[in-house]
Amino acid sequence: MANVRLFLVLFVITLFIPLHSCSDSDGNQPETVFRQLPEIREIRPQRPVKIKLKRNVSGSYSWELRGDNAGAIIEIDKKMRESIEK
Repeated sequence: MANVRLFLVLFVITLFIPLHSCSDSDGNQPETVFRQLPEIREIRPQRPVKIKLKRNVSGSYSWELRGDNAGAIIEIDKKMRESIEK
């Protein structure tokens, strides 16, 4: 019975030694600080302009443009009109 107790005590000690060596008992670890940068929060990924091209029976083309950026929609519309005229 004494051998079993001794074995259990040694087993428990061998389990706690690695745990004690891994922990920082001094408390010298720096505190983690999370910051949000306003520049990053305001950046949105630009969605591409979606083009729905239609062709009628007579062979002429029309299109429908959708997107968030009005400037990009106008620019794509201008390029498409130029390509159709050529």
